[in-house]
Amino acid sequence: MHALPAPLLAAINHLLGQAAWAREKLAPFAGHSARIKLPPFEAAFLIGEDGCVAAPAIEAELEVSISLPAATPLLALQGKDAVMRSARIEGSAEFAEALGFVIRNLRWDAEEDLSRVVGDIAAHRIVAGTREFAVWQQQAAQNFAENLAEYFTEEQPLIARQEDIAGLSGDIDRLRDDVARLEKRVQRLG
Repeated sequence: MHALPAPLLAAINHLLGQAAWAREKLAPFAGHSARIKLPPFEAAFLIGEDGCVAAPAIEAELEVSISLPAATPLLALQGKDAVMRSARIEGSAEFAEALGFVIRNLRWDAEEDLSRVVGDIAAHRIVAGTREFAVWQQQAAQNFAENLAEYFTEEQPLIARQEDIAGLSGDIDRLRDDVARLEKRVQRLG
């Protein structure tokens, strides 16, 4: 079993360094180890005394296994919640719950890191501008999807409208009931 690569360990510990609550949540599990499986990647890590992660000892017994589907990089585009829904966590319930909680709630404070390079005000403006741009991109993508849906339902009908489907479903139900009544009448006559 390979350990998490050193750059990834450093990145995770950087995030944990920004979140004292996360280190406090993981500190009671010092010495516990876990494995992450993302085909074909598989690696292990150990919780240190300070609540940070480290490379496990070779003989360390794995207490939790986190299995992610191969489609995880695509799911990540939908957000962390989509990835967490697809994850399968096995092993020690308390340790798994603590890891899951930290993974779901750990956030990178980009503004703090950027402020060390460009200063507080510039970092705040850069991060705020980036957030506004991301919101704008999301809104543009949503508008594009709505416009495509409208085009394919109204102007170039390749997709049925929900009202039309509901009407067809109602017509089918009425036809089924009429056929059932007709069958009963034929049975009475015969």
